[in-house]
Parts: sequence; structure tokens; C-alpha cells
Amino acid sequence: MKRRTFFRLTFLAVATLALGLSGPPALAQSLDQLRASGAVGERFDGYAQALQSSAGGTVDQVNAKRRQIYADRAASEGVSTDQIGRVYAKQIFAKAPPGTKFLQQNGAWITK
Repeated sequence: MKRRTFFRLTFLAVATLALGLSGPPALAQSLDQLRASGAVGERFDGYAQALQSSAGGTVDQVNAKRRQIYADRAASEGVSTDQIGRVYAKQIFAKAPPGTKFLQQNGAWITK
């Protein structure tokens, strides 16, 4: 990936997260609560994962919104959605509350 494109993607990721990537404040608050409780984890590819079945509905909503954002950004930047998701994953990690579980690319889970 070109350096300029990487920086542009990083800027767009930060801007989108600042505007509320997770959707309305109630959904973001709920997602943070679910992450802090261990019911939801985040993955290296920028998507959430339900770790408890009760969180499946919230995770589906969050991932649907993220999928659309990633697809839009990928189309405008001429890169893959996978590249976009990985850029966003770094920002999600930085903003996630303590106690959030993260799935690394090697399959191991870590806790922030």
C-alpha cells in the first residue's frame, strides 16, 4: 500500500471513529458495556465478535454498520475492505475500554 494511501486511510479511520463508528450513542454505550463485561470481543480485522450468545444481536448491528463503512472507504480509496478493516481495528483497539478482549491474527485472545 502506498504511504500516502495508508495515511489517508488512517486519517479517515480516526475521523469516522470520532463521529461514532458504532452508531447512535446508546448502541456505542451498549457495545462498550458488552466489551467491558467480556460478552463481546474485537478482532484484528475490524469486526466485533460475540463471546456470549446474548450479545449476538448487538454484534450483528455493529458489524453491519462497519461492513458498510469499510466497503465505502475501500471503494473510494481503491483498496480492499480487508485493508480498511485492519486500519480501523487499530483505532478500535485504542478507543476500547479496559477489559476488552481482542482476537489477534494468530488466533490468540488478549485483554486490554
